[in-house]
Amino acid sequence: MKKTKIVCTVGPSTDKVGVLDEMIAAGMNIARFNFSHGSHEDHARRIELVRAAARKAAAPIALMVDTKGPEMRLSKFENGNH
Repeated sequence: MKKTKIVCTVGPSTDKVGVLDEMIAAGMNIARFNFSHGSHEDHARRIELVRAAARKAAAPIALMVDTKGPEMRLSKFENGNH
């Protein structure tokens, strides 16, 4: 059993027909989505593309979401608790 995984970032350059198929054939195990860029609609569409390519290849492809980096929240919550 292979203990390492290959993580590939999915974005505009992977939208072309066949690119995800080639990435899976080359060994991609995890599709990474960088939520710092793009809209939720873009990411939802790409998630469906990855799932379709994974089904086609009969390959278990995990999805990884990379959210925005740390931010400072400087206001109180509605009920005043921190």
